[in-house]
Amino acid sequence: MTTTAIRVQGIEKSYKDLHVLRGVDFEVAPGSIFALLGSNGAGKTTMVKILSTLLKADAGEAAVEGFDLSAEPLRVRETISLTGQFAAVDEILSGRENLVLVAKLRHLKNSGQVADDLLARFNLTDAGPRRVATYSGGMRRRLDIAMSLIGHPRVIFLDEPTTGLDPEARLEVWQIVKDLAKHGTTVLLTTQYLDEAEQLADRIAILHEGRIIANGTLAELKQLLPPAKVEYIEKQPTLEEVFLALVGDNAKVESVKDGS
Repeated sequence: MTTTAIRVQGIEKSYKDLHVLRGVDFEVAPGSIFALLGSNGAGKTTMVKILSTLLKADAGEAAVEGFDLSAEPLRVRETISLTGQFAAVDEILSGRENLVLVAKLRHLKNSGQVADDLLARFNLTDAGPRRVATYSGGMRRRLDIAMSLIGHPRVIFLDEPTTGLDPEARLEVWQIVKDLAKHGTTVLLTTQYLDEAEQLADRIAILHEGRIIANGTLAELKQLLPPAKVEYIEKQPTLEEVFLALVGDNAKVESVKDGS
């Protein structure tokens, strides 16, 4: 078993004159939740596409579960699963049929049992026979993640998994992510939601303008800012204050501190 589930060193990616990634470095421990936090356009999705072998980096190197992305892309694909920003489910099929289809594509013999087990795990048993077109956004996302777990991938990439979901559905997805890590799955998720990173991640890397400008636990990131004090009461900085300060939006930091 590798001591590092994901290793990224000096990854660069450009589209003509647009430099999306400018030498990205980070490591992810096995069985942990790692959040890549950044604004729209920071390069989060590009990084995930490179790690999932959908896109080639211009420079640098990376490995997943010890398999080099450039030299062993097929082994990487056997190890990982990817859930994109929008649920990749077939609306014509039922929830169960979606799961059976993916299980058969992965050449699993007991595809029906695999589907039933996942429906139960994600509280979708009653909805299993229904067409996905009738599902709510939260149900689709749960089904999408369930499909990603077929074949027991050791590493799963979740690219902004709660985009467009209502608060209740977001909490459901958060619980799913926590359960994945609890069962030993390594999770790398991208998000632009500060509270999501704060609630879920063991480590948080802030990606800004193509570079990692901070990487650490929530407690370590909070130490980057001096604690604010209001007479006898010490106020620890929030992740939002840390994020805004690091990306250089000081006006917003002061607004957050003032509560305006």
